[in-house]
Amino acid sequence: MDNLASNDNSQVDFCRIIDKPIEIYVFIDPLCPECWSLEPYIKKLAMEYGCYFKIRPIVSSNLTNLNNKPSKKSKDLASYWEKTACRTGMSCDGDLWYENPVSSPSIVALAIKAAELQGQRLGSKFLRKLQEYLFLDKKNISNENVLFEIADKVNLDLDEFKKDIHSNTAKRALKCDWNLTCEMDVEQLPTVVMFNREHDADGLRVSGLYNYNIYLRALFETLGKKVQPTRKPSLEDFLCHFEFVATKEVAVVFDWSIEKAEKELKKLVLKQKVKQVPVKYGMFWQYVNDAS
Repeated sequence: MDNLASNDNSQVDFCRIIDKPIEIYVFIDPLCPECWSLEPYIKKLAMEYGCYFKIRPIVSSNLTNLNNKPSKKSKDLASYWEKTACRTGMSCDGDLWYENPVSSPSIVALAIKAAELQGQRLGSKFLRKLQEYLFLDKKNISNENVLFEIADKVNLDLDEFKKDIHSNTAKRALKCDWNLTCEMDVEQLPTVVMFNREHDADGLRVSGLYNYNIYLRALFETLGKKVQPTRKPSLEDFLCHFEFVATKEVAVVFDWSIEKAEKELKKLVLKQKVKQVPVKYGMFWQYVNDAS
């Protein structure tokens, strides 16, 4: 949940409200393909209504089981990833669990909290890049050198990150996430919980992965009214902002079919603004910063 979905108001160039009434908690497991598949809907919600809410990602993974010999689960995990990719349109390569399995998910969760210590915007960018390394590149993101590479890629202060990843501060932040998960009785991931800070009512919960309209209805209900969406940026501006996106993300955000999204993206390829990056399922698109 990066960039426009972050808590950094300066990124929302298309709509500005200083006091955002809605707080959205997104409970995720960074290794969960359905949490990864939530990305298109979070992006669309942020692009259209981000001026009304702040997002707080909560790391809620069940690390105890995963930290115990993940090789025993390789076949099941690989199958789950492949089926999820086919169903959702967000590529994730299950071969990771045979070729380069994640050996210590606990360090992954601490790394996310360490990145967030440098600000929610950078924390969100780190989480997104972490998921790309995992689901697309089949990297063992529990390897500290891989984590340092990701931190460097998203322009974290690397020295601070290396200290923070093993700090008590990061451990306390992660424990807070786990406590919040228990307090809110979150049993399924992803789960989205929306609160209106202006009212004293309980939050509205959406457990599991659904289509965009479900999250939109939940937002309107939490706001207590329907509001008009913000005008979307151009496709090129969208790519420039997010830098690396799936065809599915573009299709969802712009209300296009996959075929229409690919057609429009290929126009930018011809203009040398974007390059195609094939993945196991579908295509990602990389913005070319030095395009002439």
